[in-house]
Amino acid sequence: MDIGNGKLTCVHYAVCPTLKAMKFTQDRPAGDVNYIRAYGPGRINVNDRLLKVSLVLTPAMLIENWPPQRFEDITLQHLETALALEPEILLIGTGPSLQFPEAQIMAAIQQRGIGLEVLDTAAACRTYNVLVSENRNVVAVLLMI
Repeated sequence: MDIGNGKLTCVHYAVCPTLKAMKFTQDRPAGDVNYIRAYGPGRINVNDRLLKVSLVLTPAMLIENWPPQRFEDITLQHLETALALEPEILLIGTGPSLQFPEAQIMAAIQQRGIGLEVLDTAAACRTYNVLVSENRNVVAVLLMI
């Protein structure tokens, strides 16, 4: 495209070999970072690990076998594992469908000045990866789908 002479001229790459192809690179934080590579019913892949039970995940840490296996079992005491890591944002993946914790649990988290996002687990996995790519201090607690 040339607009320097006041005319608009479009040039196709095949016609003009001096045009350079655009190169894409994946924007990722440096170092060993935990990313969710895949998820589905009964499984979440973190990097090269296949997990089949609830977990707590940060960019730098993976805590396997997080005690609650069902949404109904989550208590503030369970969430203390994640809150002790002092996240900027806490993601709660509630399983296959969106469910909200008791109001007192949500209030206790917000009183600490921690951002809270409650999502179904698939959405929490996607959101986690976006926040990690932005170098955010995020902790995700994820129940299986």
